[in-house]
Amino acid sequence: MVRRVSAARVQRAAPLFAALGDPTRLSLVARLSADGPGSIASLSEHVDVSRQAVTKHLHVLADAGLVHDYREGRRHMWELKPRRLADAHEFLDRIGAQWDAALERLRAFVEEG
Repeated sequence: MVRRVSAARVQRAAPLFAALGDPTRLSLVARLSADGPGSIASLSEHVDVSRQAVTKHLHVLADAGLVHDYREGRRHMWELKPRRLADAHEFLDRIGAQWDAALERLRAFVEEG
């Protein structure tokens, strides 16, 4: 039997998926994942928004636990926190398992009927 996703787990995951639901933020996460830590200047190069907007998006990602910032000399750097992406993956895997179980129950019902 597959366990249901608890309401508490949904509450913890909602900000994560809300942060990832924006195309600019998702692009920033993908960029940080592929290239490693980056400065505001480097992260702003391939997006169609201002540096100020990129900074705001990074703060939303930080609030969701997806990135963190640090200083490297005079540069303000941003880095991905892969554990939080793993949390999203686990959440989606759990939902996928629930769907698989539901489809199996439906298949069994149809075959019995």
